[in-house]
Amino acid sequence: MKRPGLKIFVLVLLLGAAAGAGWLIFPQLQDHGKGNKGVDAARSSPVETALIETGPIVLKRTFSGTLEPLADFVVSPKVSGRIEKLLVDISDTVTQGQVVGQLDNAEYVQAVTQAQADLVVAEANLAKAKSDLENADRELERTRKLLKRGIASDSEFDALKADQLAKKAQLQVAQAQVTKAASSLETTKIRLGYTRITASWTGGDDNRLVAERYYDEGQTVAANQPLLLIVELDPILGVVYVTEKDYAHLRAGQTVSLTTDAYGDSAFFGRIERIAPVFQKTTRQARVEMIIENPGHRLKPGMFMRAAVVLKKVFETTIVPEQALTTRDNKPGVFVVSKDGKSVIWRPVELGIREGGRVQVEGEGLSGRVVTLGQQLLKNGSAVTVPEEKREIEPNSGEEPIS
Repeated sequence: MKRPGLKIFVLVLLLGAAAGAGWLIFPQLQDHGKGNKGVDAARSSPVETALIETGPIVLKRTFSGTLEPLADFVVSPKVSGRIEKLLVDISDTVTQGQVVGQLDNAEYVQAVTQAQADLVVAEANLAKAKSDLENADRELERTRKLLKRGIASDSEFDALKADQLAKKAQLQVAQAQVTKAASSLETTKIRLGYTRITASWTGGDDNRLVAERYYDEGQTVAANQPLLLIVELDPILGVVYVTEKDYAHLRAGQTVSLTTDAYGDSAFFGRIERIAPVFQKTTRQARVEMIIENPGHRLKPGMFMRAAVVLKKVFETTIVPEQALTTRDNKPGVFVVSKDGKSVIWRPVELGIREGGRVQVEGEGLSGRVVTLGQQLLKNGSAVTVPEEKREIEPNSGEEPIS
């Protein structure tokens, strides 16, 4: 006799098994009905892209440095003395040869007076020596005539001859003393002229500016001690130091665009004038001098400046965003989006000039769009998903993935 409870238990187990199987099979049938769209979407990588450009690109470097005067001239008195007047001050314009100061000249005026008196005495001694020689000549000539007549003796003639020679020597001494006194007078006059301090330089502009004043009126200054510093500001000199990497790209005559903190984005223009032929041992850098136009003297020596120099320019080349660069097998390259926009092609490239987030590249198959975001996990032929607004494909962009 069969028990009813056992039949009910077996029926429940069969119904439960059927329900579980249906629960497992139903989602798969649902996915299959959608054409496997969910599976494909899961395997595609979302990416951002950008167009590959063709056009010019420049290699530009910005160097930091300082401004210096193109030329400077230190005004120093050639004699010592007390400063009686200073006729110029800082920022004043000075003309070549202009008197800029006056020293107390009383001592030098007195020296000129003394030298003039010494010259008068020397000239008087010269006149007396000439007169004495003339008398000696006459006396010698008279004695020679008497000697011929036998009236004068040979000893008298010899004595007069010796006296004449002595008078000639005295005349030569007197003439030398006059020359010496005249030279001394000229020297004292020159030294007196040195009490008028002038700004005299050679070359460059005839008008310059006073940059520094080291003494005030009433102070005593020694000979050759700096009194004023006068500088030429238009044009002005920009000085930078460059490393070996940039040195090879620089040459005299290259155009320079210069900016300073004082004038914000206002640019000043000039050119490279000189490049040092040696590198400093301590810094391994070379000095480069730039001539900068400075109308209105806006730029000042000592200012910090930034000089931008175009080292190289390519007029027609392939350019990609710097974010598109990635590395595979230790080689740089980019992922180019295929024609249908659903996959990418790995393209190795050679890098060139970098400018403002753009990079010059050389290689094959570089057209259309490149991946700029999301390429970290991609490989050649990977499926990608590109936003709808960026799926405009160029006519000749990309190729089929390389197997």
